[in-house]
Amino acid sequence: MAVFQGVAGEDPDDAVTAGARVENYSLALKRDGLKGARIGVLRQAYERDSVDPEVVRVFEAALEDLRKAGAVIVDPAKVTGIEGLKRAGGCMGFKYDLNRFLAGLGEKVAVKSLAEVLKSRKYHPSVQVRLESAEKAVLNGPESAECAAEMAYRKAFGAAVTSTMDALKLDAYVYPTWSNPPRLIGDLNTAGGDNSQVFSPTTGFPSVQVPMGYTRGVLPAGLTFFGRAWSESTLIRLGYAYEQTTRWRHAPASTPPLR
Repeated sequence: MAVFQGVAGEDPDDAVTAGARVENYSLALKRDGLKGARIGVLRQAYERDSVDPEVVRVFEAALEDLRKAGAVIVDPAKVTGIEGLKRAGGCMGFKYDLNRFLAGLGEKVAVKSLAEVLKSRKYHPSVQVRLESAEKAVLNGPESAECAAEMAYRKAFGAAVTSTMDALKLDAYVYPTWSNPPRLIGDLNTAGGDNSQVFSPTTGFPSVQVPMGYTRGVLPAGLTFFGRAWSESTLIRLGYAYEQTTRWRHAPASTPPLR
């Protein structure tokens, strides 16, 4: 919380942060923060053919815990208006952003570009193909037509989320952070289910992840709270209250308690 409080606010190098609302986030740490909260179930974020039944069972139990803590669960709570949106694609801003970031660090880093990262071979083999593909892509910056179209898509997507939340009077959405149990690093073949690649990154709206139980007896499962723009305080309040109610997190045996 202290770190988040310190980094919150406007960044002159990031136009997206313009107008950021900074609050005293410690005030959101309320044990009864779920009472009266209206929370929608965002099935669009996690329902797919490969979803693991055990993850679904753990999530359904989490919804019941939210109800017991005083939350009103709205289900279904489908985001309307995103089906007709067509993603322009082609922005491919990763190389532009990474090159600009590395170059700005000056002598603090040994590599100055994505090309130099590839040449160094100091990366995990599982990401090599992705890095090579990004290096071959066009160097599109924010002023390019492709990236302008991408931003228009993101703005429309965010407007659809906001209007739906307003219509349903929601404080937040919830969904499983992953649709499948965690897999080993480098395993790209077994079913994966990362649900964090669409709603929050597309809109730029905040999300908070907290433990919601275990699959296979020992593999942790996460619950994501997702909300409107600048609703960090609300999400922290909801996530904190859920954690205090359930106490799912078990500290690793290899890590001593914080003092």
